[in-house]
Amino acid sequence: MTTDVVIVGAGGMGREIFGVIRLLNAHSTGGPRWRVLGFVDDYPTEAHVAQVRRLGVPFLGPTRWLAGRPATTRVALGVGHPRLRRETDQVLARYGLPAATVVHPAAEIGPDCVFQEGLFAAGGARVTTNVVLGRQVHLNQNCTVGHDTVLGDHVSVNPLAAVSGYCRLDDGVLVGTTAAVLPGLRVGRDAVVGAGACVTRDVPAGTVVTGVPARPVDRSAADAGPVVVPPHGREDEVDHPA
Repeated sequence: MTTDVVIVGAGGMGREIFGVIRLLNAHSTGGPRWRVLGFVDDYPTEAHVAQVRRLGVPFLGPTRWLAGRPATTRVALGVGHPRLRRETDQVLARYGLPAATVVHPAAEIGPDCVFQEGLFAAGGARVTTNVVLGRQVHLNQNCTVGHDTVLGDHVSVNPLAAVSGYCRLDDGVLVGTTAAVLPGLRVGRDAVVGAGACVTRDVPAGTVVTGVPARPVDRSAADAGPVVVPPHGREDEVDHPA
């Protein structure tokens, strides 16, 4: 049975999700699992729209295109940064469409793992055992999540990052590329672990930590730096400054 899906976000994350869906269809023995109707984005750039069209799928317009779609249509939320993903998820709620769960054929989800709608697991992502994943969690390429760990809603674990066992990452946490969270630690809501950081103690909510060992930095200064977190349709999503 083929399910219709619309990808939200024409930036890099949305197009990565499309690539995984294409692989899933190629690996399906009973015919395509997904029929991608196209992309929607409230803040598209000309470059991103052109890239979407080069993939051979249409750009459909803003998210209001979803209004009136059949309840069987699913949405894949291709927004990389947790805060922006949460905000977009709230906007999409008005349309009442279920979220698509997209797991790369080369990702591994171990036994007794529980996840909610909207999980995206890229190639090489590994979740071991007895792990709980919230709504719209993104696990990027070659990241790992250890046993008995809980990830809240809209958490992102970026490429090559490692979250150890018995950890808790509250809603909206971003773990940057190649960062590590050591066993048994808690990272509070909307905190950011900078790229390459090593977390050796609990991180309070809303805190940005960088370095080895990871230490807090001023969030306002980080947000004012040369690398910023943009609206999802205007630039590709990136790690927070580290």
